[in-house]
Amino acid sequence: MPKGFAKLPRAARYVLANATLSAVLVDGYKAAPDGDGLVLVDITVNDGAIERIDKPGRRTSAPKLDLDRGMVWPGFIDMHTHLDKGHIWPRQPNPDGTFPAALDAVADDRHARWTAKDVAGRIDFALRSAYACGTTLIRTHIDSEAPQHRISWPVFAEMREKWAGKVDLQGVCLVTIDTFLDERAADDLVAVVAEHGGILGAVTFPGPDLERALETLMLRAANRGLDLDFHVDETGDPGANSLRAIADVAMRVDFPGAIVTGHCCSLATQPEGEADATMDRVAEAGIAVVSLPMCNMYLQDRQAGVTPRWRGVTLVHELAARGVPVSVASDNTRDPFYAYGDLDMVEVYREATRILHLDHPVGEWPAAITRTPASVLGRPDRGVIAAGAPADLVLFTARTFTELLSRPQTDRTVLRQGKAIDTARPDYRELDVLMRRRK
Repeated sequence: MPKGFAKLPRAARYVLANATLSAVLVDGYKAAPDGDGLVLVDITVNDGAIERIDKPGRRTSAPKLDLDRGMVWPGFIDMHTHLDKGHIWPRQPNPDGTFPAALDAVADDRHARWTAKDVAGRIDFALRSAYACGTTLIRTHIDSEAPQHRISWPVFAEMREKWAGKVDLQGVCLVTIDTFLDERAADDLVAVVAEHGGILGAVTFPGPDLERALETLMLRAANRGLDLDFHVDETGDPGANSLRAIADVAMRVDFPGAIVTGHCCSLATQPEGEADATMDRVAEAGIAVVSLPMCNMYLQDRQAGVTPRWRGVTLVHELAARGVPVSVASDNTRDPFYAYGDLDMVEVYREATRILHLDHPVGEWPAAITRTPASVLGRPDRGVIAAGAPADLVLFTARTFTELLSRPQTDRTVLRQGKAIDTARPDYRELDVLMRRRK
C-alpha cells in the first residue's frame, strides 16, 4: 500500500471510505461534482466486486480503509499498442529518431530476430509492466507481413490465454493497405487473423488504389464478421487524407462492424474547411479515433538541428465535439518509433493532458483512458466504477487532478478483484538475454 494508507482490511467485505472519483467514470451514483468533475463517495467491496457506491459516512459494520479523499480510478484501457515491437531499442536503436529510420530499423530487427521465443519474451515483459500499472485491457497491433504472421499470431494467442483475467488482449494485423490488393496474400492473412480471433487492420497512405484496397478490405472483414483498426495519416503532410477515404468507403459499403482510426496527424495541418469536412464525415460514419500523443510528438516534424514547429497530434477537441469517440493510448514502447514509455496509462494521461490541453476544464477526458476505449473495443464492462463491476481499481493518495498529474504516482495501489497486487515492475535486466546486437 502507498505511504499514507493503512493496509486493506482482510475481510472479504470492506469499505473504501472517502474516495474521490471522476464523476464521468461512475455509473449508478448521482451527486453534484465539483469544478473538476470530482465526487466524494464510499465504495463497498464484497468478495472481489463493487457492492455499492454511497455518500460518505453511511453506517456499516464492514471494516473501512479511509482514503482521506484519495482518488480511485477503474482499471485502465490501452487501446493502441505494439507489444511485438516493444523493448527492442537496446539492440536496434533509431539512428536519427525519424519515422523513415524507424521503419527501416524495425524491419531489420524483425527479419533477423523475431522468433517465437523472442516475441513471447518481450510481450510477457510488457504485460507484466502494464499489469503492475493498473491496466486491464490492451489492444495490440501485430506486424503481419509474411512470414511473420505465422510466427507472431500463435504467440499472441498463447499470451492472450496466459494473461486472461489479468490483462485481456485484443490483436490487430498490421500490414500496408496494398496487401489487400494481392488476393493470395490477403486470403492467407485474413485466414490467420480469423483463426486467432483477431481484427483486420492496415497502414493507409494516399494513392490511386487506396479506395479500391479499402473496399476490398472492408468487404473481406464484413464477410468474416471482423472489426477494423487502421494506422491513418501518420504524417504532417496536409495532402494525406486517407481518413476521409476510410469514412467514405465505410459509408458506401455500409460496413457493419466497428472501425478505429489511429494517429490521424495530418488532420491538424489541413485547411480548416477540409479538416471540418473530414471530421463531419468521420462522425457520420461512426468511426472512433485514438490519438497517440507521446509517440507522435516524438516522431513528427523531427529534423536534425531543427526545433519542431508542431505537436504532431490530431484534432481531438474538434472530433469529440462532433460526438466522435476519442481515446489516447501508449503506442510504441522502447522501440525505434519511440525510445521511451512503460505502458503506464497514468503517464499517457498526464502527458496527453499537457500536449492536447485536456484540462481547464477537465470535462469528460478521464474517460479517454477508461470507459471510452472500453466501449470502442466492445468491453463496456471495463473502465467504469459501478455496483456489480469487478473491484479492479487503482488507488492514489492524490486528491485532485493537479496532485495526480504533477507526480509519476509510483506509490499507487492496484486492486484486482478487491485485492492489492504487487506493483513492482519487472527489471530491464531480464531482457538482457534478448538484447545482444548482431556483430
